[in-house]
Amino acid sequence: MKRLLSSRAASSRAASSRATSSRAASFRADFTASLVVFLVAVPLCVGVAVASGVPAELGLVTGVVGGLLTGLLPGSSLQVSGPAAGLTVLVFEAVKEYGLGALGALVLAAGVLQLAMGALKLGRWFRAISVAVVQGMLAGIGLVLIAGQLYALTDAKAPGSGLANLGGVPALAAATVGSGTALSALAVGAGTVAVLVLWPRWRRGARVLPAPLVAVALATTAVWALDLPVARVRVSGLLDAIQPPGMSDLGRLTDVGVLGTVLAFALIASAESLFSAAAVDRLHDGPKTDYDKELMAQGAGNTVCGLLGALPMTAVIVRSAANVQAGARTKASRVLHGVWLLVFAAAFPAALGIVPVAALAGVLIHAGWKLLPWKSWRPLWREHRGEAVVLLVTALAIVTVNMFEGVLIGLLLAIAKTAWETSHVHLDIHTPEDAGQPVLVRAVGNATFLRLPKILDQLDALPDHRDVELDLGGLRHLDHACEAALTNWAEQHRRSLRAVELVS
Repeated sequence: MKRLLSSRAASSRAASSRATSSRAASFRADFTASLVVFLVAVPLCVGVAVASGVPAELGLVTGVVGGLLTGLLPGSSLQVSGPAAGLTVLVFEAVKEYGLGALGALVLAAGVLQLAMGALKLGRWFRAISVAVVQGMLAGIGLVLIAGQLYALTDAKAPGSGLANLGGVPALAAATVGSGTALSALAVGAGTVAVLVLWPRWRRGARVLPAPLVAVALATTAVWALDLPVARVRVSGLLDAIQPPGMSDLGRLTDVGVLGTVLAFALIASAESLFSAAAVDRLHDGPKTDYDKELMAQGAGNTVCGLLGALPMTAVIVRSAANVQAGARTKASRVLHGVWLLVFAAAFPAALGIVPVAALAGVLIHAGWKLLPWKSWRPLWREHRGEAVVLLVTALAIVTVNMFEGVLIGLLLAIAKTAWETSHVHLDIHTPEDAGQPVLVRAVGNATFLRLPKILDQLDALPDHRDVELDLGGLRHLDHACEAALTNWAEQHRRSLRAVELVS
């Protein structure tokens, strides 16, 4: 008996030792991964904020909230949240139209809306959004982002809208050639892009330091060493940058235009986060995402970001992929990355003031370029041409109109395409040689108003002075418009020399 108890105790101690060792190994992996994600996040947080037309510190605030709050909440265990390039264009337009003070109210309302959608279990429905629309949305964002950052790349001011920015590129090129300052900024930005492209090819170095950090650090060092006359990031201090929304800002939420922007924030941020979660789930073998809980986690994060007057957040695939590839095992890595961002923002805010704006523009141009579906476009056009058209129209609509209306146009086009493709209907027509026998017409498929002209043309082409038996029993779906039209057709032809019998 004593031997048995002793054996059990030893087994228990061994199991406890293995569990402790496993937890220690997991923490070491998460700690290392958090440092990698932090190094990736810093230039992206600052770059997105600058491109959005807000103080650079607000990008770090959103990153901190994404780590410390959203990182702790259930949903997805390994994806990382923060300010994203995907919302840069929309935020810039909102700040330009409503002012920086209203940004907090917009983000707060979007966060509350996300919480409501998560509570209503709508998270899983975002997976039903056409992939072509999402890719088109990202492509449109990428084009507008690149067009806007080309001006920041030369320390120039962008004209405004995506279409105006694209149209002004020739004039920008002419002005850059004649300006030594602009050429210096361009060299800094182009060098940053070159490092972003080339650094990952050195695998040993890329495993130690992420490309965005290396690119911005080298650009900053070059500007300091050569004393180049280029614009730097403006620093106002972390506490000074935080501007909670006032009552007047909250009161503007009753405006129709403001509500449209809130809806765009919520829908685009939710879609980007949940599609990112699906992509991250394919990168690891751990627990998969609960979409409704993840939507609520994003909503909680955006609610707090709104109260702080910061940028809206989404789950970001660049940081999330870096987290998984760095060996993260639990959500501790993304929480720790928020801790490092907070320490950096609180202890070293002046470090941002030496970063050249052109370097951050290079980071965002590279990010925008990666949003364009270069690899998937050709097979999509070859195999699913309708989906390719939806993608292209969505991207062009975002560039020419705006983000919200462009996405709506893409969704409507995708719905129309799906309705057209699923409304296949075929009329099997059998005409007996005996003129006394009726013409047999059997409808098969899905009869909707989209196919109604074709159906009526075929019926009108039937032989004159022959009875017709129209069998609708083979239809899987018959909408009201088709039913009414076929009934009217039968009534009209009953008054003529032909007899028509409807069989359902």
